[in-house]
Amino acid sequence: MNIHYLDSPADPRVYDYTHLKDVKLRTRREPAEGMYIAESSKVLRRALAAGHTPRSFFLAEKWLDDLSDIVEQYPDVPVYIGSEAVLEEITGFHLHRGALAAMNRPAPLDLGEILSSARRVAVLEDIVDHTNVGAIFRSAAGLGVDAVLITPRCADPLYRRSIRVSMGTVFQVPWARLQQWPADLELLGQYGFTTAALALGSESVSVQDLGSRNYDKLALVLGTEGDGLRRATVAGADLSVQIPMSGGVDSLNVAAASAVAFWECRYRTQ
Repeated sequence: MNIHYLDSPADPRVYDYTHLKDVKLRTRREPAEGMYIAESSKVLRRALAAGHTPRSFFLAEKWLDDLSDIVEQYPDVPVYIGSEAVLEEITGFHLHRGALAAMNRPAPLDLGEILSSARRVAVLEDIVDHTNVGAIFRSAAGLGVDAVLITPRCADPLYRRSIRVSMGTVFQVPWARLQQWPADLELLGQYGFTTAALALGSESVSVQDLGSRNYDKLALVLGTEGDGLRRATVAGADLSVQIPMSGGVDSLNVAAASAVAFWECRYRTQ
C-alpha cells in the first residue's frame, strides 16, 4: 500500500483536503480542479462502485484495516494517514466517519442521452442548500425518478454534504446541469416531456390528479427554498401542481415535497 504518514498540517500533498468547512471556497475550488470529496467508507465504496476514480485517500490509522480491501485495489494511489489532531487541523473538523477520499470528478453526462432514455425527471431550480439537494437525490433514487437536472445556480450535487445526505445516491442517479433556464423548458418539451411546476396557484392541479394521468414522460420542477419557482418558470411549464395541505400549513420543505411528488407521479406500467 502506498502509505504516507503526515506530521504537519502544512504538508502540500494534502491540499485537496484543506479548508473543507469553507463552503464558498470549496464550491468554487472543487469543480474548477476536477475533483470532489467522498466522506465515510460507505460513500467511498459507492463512488468506486459507480466507476469513479480516487486521487488519494485520507484517514486516521485506526481506519486502515476497514478500508484495506479498497486501498489494495489502488496501489498507485497515495494513502495519507495522520493523528486525529493533524487531520482535524488540515480539514477543519473531526473525522468521525472513517475516511475521506479525493475523487476525480466524472465527465458531465450528455443531456440528450439522459432525456432520451428517461420517463421521470426532476428539475431543481436554484436550490442552494446542499442538504436539500442530497435529500432530493436520495428520494429520486428510491422513488422511481430516472434523472435529475439542475439549473445554473443550483448547488453542486457532488459537494461533500450533498453526497453524504444522499447516502451516495448522487452517484447512481444520472444528472446534468442545464445551461439556459428557464429556456430549457422548451428542450424538455422537444424530448416529449410534460413539464409540471410545483407551485401554489388557483389553477394548480393536485399531485394525486397529476399522478393519475400517468404521463409517458414527466418532468417535475422544484423551486428554491425561500421563494419557490420563478414566475417565468411557472408560466413556461405545461401545468402547475400542488400538494394539498391541512392544519394551516401552506407548503412542505422542498426535499419533503419532492418525495411526495415523486411517489405520487411515479410511472405506472399499463
